[in-house]
Amino acid sequence: MSAAHTNIDTPFGELTLVAENGNLSGVYFPGHWTRPDPMTFGVRSEHGFEDAEQQLAEYFAGDRTTFTVPTCVVGDAFQRRVWELIDRVPYGRTTTYAEIARELGNPTLARRVGGAVAHNPLSIVVPCHRVVGTDGKLTGYAGGLDRKRFLLDLEGALTPTLF
Repeated sequence: MSAAHTNIDTPFGELTLVAENGNLSGVYFPGHWTRPDPMTFGVRSEHGFEDAEQQLAEYFAGDRTTFTVPTCVVGDAFQRRVWELIDRVPYGRTTTYAEIARELGNPTLARRVGGAVAHNPLSIVVPCHRVVGTDGKLTGYAGGLDRKRFLLDLEGALTPTLF
C-alpha cells in the first residue's frame, strides 16, 4: 500500500487527510481521540487530495451535503457495518447510538456502536457527528464536542431529527 497525507485549513482548524493508493482513508482533527500513529500516514504530499479538499470546502460553505470522493477504510465487520449505517444519515438529520443498535437487530449493542462510531476514520465524510445520545444530547466525538456542535449547527441539525 502507498500512503500519503496532507493538512488542510478548515473553518474550525487544521484537518489531516490520509490516503491509501489514492483513496481517502482518514480525516483527523488535532487532538483526535482515535488518531492513529502519524507514522502510518505515509509521505506528506500536496497532490492527490484535490477532490477531498474541494468537497470539504464545498461542505463547509454549505454547498455540499454528501461526499463522492473515493474512500477506503480499515475496520472489523461490525465497525464497517456501523459506518455504513452512519453514512446513510442524511445531511441535517441525526440518529442515536440506540437507533443504530436497533438497525443492527440488537438494541443492547448501543455501547459497542459508540465504540465503532468513535473509531470512524473518515470524520465528516462519514458523518459520525450526526450520532447523538438518546436524549438528543451531544455525546462523545473524537474531534471534541465543540467541533460536533459546529458541524451540526452548520447542517441545521442541532434539534434531533431521527432518520
